[in-house]
Amino acid sequence: MTSQNTASVPLQSPRGVAHEHGWSVESRHPTSGGTVLYVRCTECGVRRVDVQRSRQQPPEALSHETASPSERR
Repeated sequence: MTSQNTASVPLQSPRGVAHEHGWSVESRHPTSGGTVLYVRCTECGVRRVDVQRSRQQPPEALSHETASPSERR
């Protein structure tokens, strides 16, 4: 039997808790300097812009990590 008196489990990490981000690509766009990737952390929702200059190189950050406007409040 399932108890009705249980606390809900938060889906996102509380702010200020350090963790290693797991980036997921939301969109990608080819440019003359490489492919620009708009990425989001699957755990905390923080976003960043990366560039992948060639398929043989890993992406590198172009921007700082930023929270979405709704998360900044």
